[in-house]
Amino acid sequence: MSAPTEPGHSPGFKKPPALLRLKRKRPGRRVDPAAAEAAAAPAPRGPCGAARRRNPFSSLDNAPQRAAAPQPPAAAPAGGDPSAAPFWQVRSSPGSGVLSSQPSAFALSPQPSDLHSPLAVPKAPSSPRQEFPADWSIKTRVLFVSSQPFTWAEHLKAQEEAQGFAQHCRATETTLPQSVQEPRLCTELRCAFQQSLVYWLHPSLPWLPLFPRLGADRRMAGKACPWAQDEALQQVLMSDWSVSFTSLYNLLRARLCPYFYVCAAQFSVLFRAAGLAGSAVPTAAIAPTTRGLREAMRSEGIEFSLPLLEESRTRKQKNPESLETETASGLGEGSAVEDAGEPAPSDDDDDGSFSWLEEMGVQDKVKKPDTISIQLRKEKQEVQVDHRPESLVLVRGSNTFTLLNFLISCRSLVAVAGPQAGLPPTLLAPVAFRGGTMQTLKARTVSGRARVQGGFEDVFSLELLGPVLPHTLHALTLLLGPAQRGSFRALLSPHEPSAAFNTCPAPPQEGVPQDLPPCGLHPKTLEQLSQCPSLGKSSLRLLEMKDYCYTWKA
Repeated sequence: MSAPTEPGHSPGFKKPPALLRLKRKRPGRRVDPAAAEAAAAPAPRGPCGAARRRNPFSSLDNAPQRAAAPQPPAAAPAGGDPSAAPFWQVRSSPGSGVLSSQPSAFALSPQPSDLHSPLAVPKAPSSPRQEFPADWSIKTRVLFVSSQPFTWAEHLKAQEEAQGFAQHCRATETTLPQSVQEPRLCTELRCAFQQSLVYWLHPSLPWLPLFPRLGADRRMAGKACPWAQDEALQQVLMSDWSVSFTSLYNLLRARLCPYFYVCAAQFSVLFRAAGLAGSAVPTAAIAPTTRGLREAMRSEGIEFSLPLLEESRTRKQKNPESLETETASGLGEGSAVEDAGEPAPSDDDDDGSFSWLEEMGVQDKVKKPDTISIQLRKEKQEVQVDHRPESLVLVRGSNTFTLLNFLISCRSLVAVAGPQAGLPPTLLAPVAFRGGTMQTLKARTVSGRARVQGGFEDVFSLELLGPVLPHTLHALTLLLGPAQRGSFRALLSPHEPSAAFNTCPAPPQEGVPQDLPPCGLHPKTLEQLSQCPSLGKSSLRLLEMKDYCYTWKA
């Protein structure tokens, strides 16, 4: 006969009154763990009292080991390291615009959203200069911030808007004084602002976002595309696009168009006239590319180079030890990506000769790879740079004309499936061309107040949306300098695949002609674009003017 059950409760069970007493004592910082445990539950009975086990049905607040754990301090100790404070006391609240009083600890734990901001991991700012370097990447958004209002850029009159369009079509140069006293009343400034917002586009389909085209399938999904299932309509669109493309190239060869972009669903092409970007001959840069596209270009007899890949090889040959150290430490991510496309030293041995196996006497015991496996291993090194900035292809001189014919007849230029099926690439240019449509950037002004150390101050911003071309950014800075009294800041959001266009397209010893004819751009803008690019595969993220001098971060 079994022993009668002893009245009472389980050793890990806590009665509601005891649990409430325990919760009331938890907020205290210096609660004796032994006293709290004694007040929370009576002494266990039987052999279970020596080693209590945790109740599996208890919540975290009811766990016995939590009562014995010391409570974290509410703040960092005086004179101690601020980084020792808990993370919830370091970061700001969601609805507050003021950071906590621990700036050093906040800097040690950046938010993941910072990686997507325009200023994610910038390089060190440059020294103040009178001019900033040319940036050949296309910007999708530019935000100008200043302590002076942008009232001169809003509510343009009909006459000022018409005058701005006329100045653009006639390539009229506007010269402003160093400082404009009343920007809102300056008609020349307002007309020049309208002039700087103009660009030319083909094709023109107002209901479709035609830039950017890379990765735009989601934004185009659900849009009306009557040509998707109509091959005859696709041929008409492609024929009209070929005429516009040829017109732009003829203007480029005549140096009446400084540059233009071809934005396809898989890659983008930048054509530049002779005399720009430090090159004495016309150039064309394609990014990103794939091995299939490069092989197709070779089969058509187009001579090209991979400047970023060749640069990494040269740098590795000159200083291989420092490059390996940089890659191993994780600081040279770009170098590691470049090196991924370099052929391995052992590729020279994979030529189909296995005489070294015979010398070792194991030629019959080792399975030899076939010819296809050897070829695939050699191609692996080249495929690794596909869709990366290092796959930038540079075409120079008369090969650009061959590239023109290749792109017109290239089947991969137009998508065959998806929302962009049958849609020709987008042509972007700073000057008028056959079949082009005049477009303007979307501009809006916003004013507000920002909290500073002494209180609040007025902050004014001017936001531009759309494909901001290289000449547009420089033309706007020529206007903002006098209008904002030589003080403003620009936050730039570039189209990342186009950042590789900042690679220098010309060898250092090449001479550049200085007699650049007027081609619709301001002489100072033309002078800036004629300089050899110095940003590499990066682009400007922050541009600041202070006392009429520029500093920037890339």
